[in-house]
Amino acid sequence: MTETQASPAPMIPDVAPEEIGANVYVIPDHRIDLVPNVGIVVGEEAVLVVDTGMGLANGRRVLERARELAGGRPILLTLTHFHPEHGFGAQAFEGQAVLVYNQIQKEELDEKFAEFVEMFSGFAPAIADILADVRLVAPRITYDDAADIDLGGRTVQLRYFGPAHTRGDQVVFLPGERILFAGDLVENRFFPILPDADAHGSLWIDLLERLERLEPSTVVPGHGGVGDAGLIREVRDYLVHVRARVGELREAGRGQEEIEATLEPEIRSGYASWDNSIWIKFAIDNFHAELDA
Repeated sequence: MTETQASPAPMIPDVAPEEIGANVYVIPDHRIDLVPNVGIVVGEEAVLVVDTGMGLANGRRVLERARELAGGRPILLTLTHFHPEHGFGAQAFEGQAVLVYNQIQKEELDEKFAEFVEMFSGFAPAIADILADVRLVAPRITYDDAADIDLGGRTVQLRYFGPAHTRGDQVVFLPGERILFAGDLVENRFFPILPDADAHGSLWIDLLERLERLEPSTVVPGHGGVGDAGLIREVRDYLVHVRARVGELREAGRGQEEIEATLEPEIRSGYASWDNSIWIKFAIDNFHAELDA
């Protein structure tokens, strides 16, 4: 989820998927607001799609690209997390693919789907239009913490490591190729989003350390350009920095509003190349709340 603004409908670019590894593809977000990087992993016997974009039109666009690469092979779909721009195009895959979610993500979708349709529809008329006919689609398969999918000639690991950005964040890892689809746990020059009480800054830091231990060579972030494990370190270092500064100012007797007023311009200056600065305050407040827990 990224900062919204008055703009055209957030459509996934109608471009050929980029091959980032042997038969591993990304439809890049081109840094378009509310558009994710979409993954397509091709095996000898099946194809896995990672995220759909927001709304039926985006889901259909992704499905079309997946079919082109699948060449008639079965298609599976999984989501990195439940947020609308990542998974509210799943309706297009109904009856066309096997949907695989972790159990916590499914529960979060069941609980928050209608709320997030209403919330995002209020951002702009173009977003309301793209979500007008969207409906919740149940997965055929759920898992608890780990699921390995054999696509034929390659194994894909789906992993749930606990809450961070959302309650049900999932990563998708190709151990043979060391390619990681990180969802919004990692973004490239976007401020990480801690949107509500279900996001946990310190748990996010711990989870990023766990992702680093996977030693990925290629990291596909939820938003922004594909990179390497340095992307994980950049997000972790940012969160560690914000947590430390909040703690220092709180120890010095500063109140929450004073901490916000001090840190927001400081962080903007220190991370001048990052987008979506609206989320700086949310990170500050999240770590401040931890001190009161």
